Amino acid sequence: MIGRLADGGERSIGQLGHGLPISRQAVAKHLDVLLGAGLVTRTRAGREALFSLRPEGVAEARDWLAKVGSQWDGTLGRLKDFVESQP
Repeated sequence: MIGRLADGGERSIGQLGHGLPISRQAVAKHLDVLLGAGLVTRTRAGREALFSLRPEGVAEARDWLAKVGSQWDGTLGRLKDFVESQP
């Protein structure tokens, strides 16, 4: 979904799900998760919900993942040092 919204445009659930091997309901559930995470926004155009990417939300997620990744790198490095120091 993120890739389909990466061009900055707005898409409906039907447009986002076109060509995917999942149901419209599954697409809606994925979008609800992304909405809850702050990665997409939803606007109304008549009866249709349109979704667009929140670039700042993606940047926040990327920064958080980098932070968590560096913490794991340090933890795994210490584990490696410990294991290698054992007889």
